[in-house]
Amino acid sequence: MVCDAAAMDDTRALIERYNAAWNAHDLDAIDALHHPDVVFENHTAGERANGAAAVREHIAGILARYPDLAFTGRSLHAAPDFAVSEWTARTTLPDGRRVEWDGVDVFPLRDGLILRKDVYSTSATPRPLD
Repeated sequence: MVCDAAAMDDTRALIERYNAAWNAHDLDAIDALHHPDVVFENHTAGERANGAAAVREHIAGILARYPDLAFTGRSLHAAPDFAVSEWTARTTLPDGRRVEWDGVDVFPLRDGLILRKDVYSTSATPRPLD
């Protein structure tokens, strides 16, 4: 198997822009990196949104519920049409507790855009920060 280094760099840059957009809570920038047929599935939370409009609405809800949500990347593995990003999230819950949890995003790509975001995390058992 021959790996296309330039395509892997493109994938890495795409996911880095995506992660930065999430940390900036820039819904337009997040949305611009999604393929029109995008699927967002948080397997831990049992949430799924299909198609660009539904995914945008779902992400808007997440950002509204957690206005200080921030991610720190731990590793990023990139291939020409696929990426896996490991991260730690931190936020304040509605009850005022500060928490963090670890997770992994799996990103199949199509046409240089994110076709799916599959989220697997420990958000069901977050670690207290206070």
